[in-house]
Amino acid sequence: MKLEISLIPDVLLLTPKVFADSRGFFYESYNHKLFGEKTGLDISFVQDNHSRSQKNVLRGLHYQIGKPQGKLVRVLAGAIQDVAVDLRKSSPTFGKSVSFVLSAENCQQLWVPAGFAHGFVVLSDTAEVAYKTTDYYAPSEERCLLWNDPEVAIAWQIDGQPILSSKDAEGKLLNKAELFA
Repeated sequence: MKLEISLIPDVLLLTPKVFADSRGFFYESYNHKLFGEKTGLDISFVQDNHSRSQKNVLRGLHYQIGKPQGKLVRVLAGAIQDVAVDLRKSSPTFGKSVSFVLSAENCQQLWVPAGFAHGFVVLSDTAEVAYKTTDYYAPSEERCLLWNDPEVAIAWQIDGQPILSSKDAEGKLLNKAELFA
């Protein structure tokens, strides 16, 4: 596994070793021991999530305030632009975002630690996204940062208007959002 540290050092891009031949390919999508050795993190995942979305669907920017979740995100089919926003007030990268294209083709995964808002937009006709979380989904703790907050200024790779849920369309601006210490 190859590890790349992003411009926000706590957000990590992981590229597994892919074994490909004329039959197809194989790779370990997660190995607890190797993840710990490469990242220096001792993380326990408690939940796996899977979504399927069409082109221009934007999901996010989600986070849980009382039960924060770290997420290990990968794409099973298609391609997405995956985004993490630092919501830790004490962080030197507070309010900053990083973005990566994750796809079934590149097999890359993004580690988004607790204390970050996370979201993605679908770049392909459809995409299936799977992610592991470090805490359980807690609807009463879920919050949403507005996807197009001008202060955060994410350069979304989208054609026209995104397709949003009502919850995502009503996200909070950074200066009005509940944040982490």
